[in-house]
Amino acid sequence: MPNDTINNALKRASSSNENYEEMIYEGYGPNGVAVIVEAATDNKNRTAADVRHVFDKAGGNLGTTGCVSYMFNKKGVIVIEKESTSMSEDELMMLALEAGAEDFQVSDEVYEITTDPGEFSAVHDKLEEEGLEFLEAEVQMVPTTTVKLDEKGSEKMERLIENLEDLDDVSNIYHNWEE
Repeated sequence: MPNDTINNALKRASSSNENYEEMIYEGYGPNGVAVIVEAATDNKNRTAADVRHVFDKAGGNLGTTGCVSYMFNKKGVIVIEKESTSMSEDELMMLALEAGAEDFQVSDEVYEITTDPGEFSAVHDKLEEEGLEFLEAEVQMVPTTTVKLDEKGSEKMERLIENLEDLDDVSNIYHNWEE
């Protein structure tokens, strides 16, 4: 994220006179990729116009509330790099499941633990007590299905995400693009 964006966000956050609202925008990116944008803004109209402009510029379109959110589930996601732990896969899986995790996935380089949002803190704290370090640990919107794009569609989607990230008010971007 550019330093200007971070500095602008810090300046806005430090001025206590302003009231910020959390907004969620939903839309479709190139080739029908579902996109959810979370923002915190002091000016809903400006932010909506900015987000709409970025979608239009990338060949997508901003939709109505609920148009894509049904394709996502809110989940706690904890990612642990395999090399960062001396625990075996089975030991880590049992520890996570006993703490309340819903799912445990293994890939070449990482373990991915999925939780119900209400159980996220308990699982996170239990794993942290065991000295585990996290690559990622947050509650996020996880897509139920994914969309593959060709090279041209991937370029457009990358540009959409980059332009959304450049907006000062945008805090999170979720999509179902299979990168």
